[in-house]
Amino acid sequence: MLKEFGEGVWCDAGPVRIVGMPLTSTMSVLRVGDGLLVHSPLPLSAERRAAVEGLGRVTHLYAPNTFHHAWLGEWSQAFPNARVHAPASLAKKRPDLRIDRRHDVEPAPELAAVLDEVRIEGFLLKETALIYRPARAAIVADLVHNIGRPKDWWTKIYASLMGFYGQVALSRVIRWTAFTDRGAARRSVDALLDHDFDGLIVGHGTALPSGGRAAIAGALSFLPATAVQRLAARDQRARFLSSKPCG
Repeated sequence: MLKEFGEGVWCDAGPVRIVGMPLTSTMSVLRVGDGLLVHSPLPLSAERRAAVEGLGRVTHLYAPNTFHHAWLGEWSQAFPNARVHAPASLAKKRPDLRIDRRHDVEPAPELAAVLDEVRIEGFLLKETALIYRPARAAIVADLVHNIGRPKDWWTKIYASLMGFYGQVALSRVIRWTAFTDRGAARRSVDALLDHDFDGLIVGHGTALPSGGRAAIAGALSFLPATAVQRLAARDQRARFLSSKPCG
């Protein structure tokens, strides 16, 4: 069921299985202009549709990456006037979907008025993170997880081995295989962290009402500093070591 997360933001969660683990997937609803944006839609049950329509008119549907799109088609059929936003590469994976705007195209003014989009370059999942300014919240799909400590034995074993049991983190499988350009990904993550946000909504697991920036920074600290950042750090150390003592 939909729960209010912050100003103009509501979340819902539904069950999914990933490599045999019983997890949850998160759908977010954002107020934009005089309508609503549904981010990473869950199955369109009668109850879920009624809850969303109780908040307003669905005007935008958002696929954040090339994996969170399973139920986008049924939502676009139910709300044919809603604009569908998705990564450009999703068109090849889902030729049945109508895509009205690619993530690399400038958004409509009503979206730009409340949202910042940060595309994560060098990431095979083609994810775009959102910053919803009215609530100072970041919304991601698979960039980090926060599944907590589920009691299911397989989830506990797998998530522990993959480094995301009981902490905000990214699965080692994704860390090892999904980054084609870690320098570009580092720059994208830094651009995300430059935005003003505190809350964090994740695609799998529990949202954080605060501490979201620190959680993302820690979870993605494995991405190496860029050459420019290393040079700046070296220059800073050199200035410190060459400074004259006081007195």
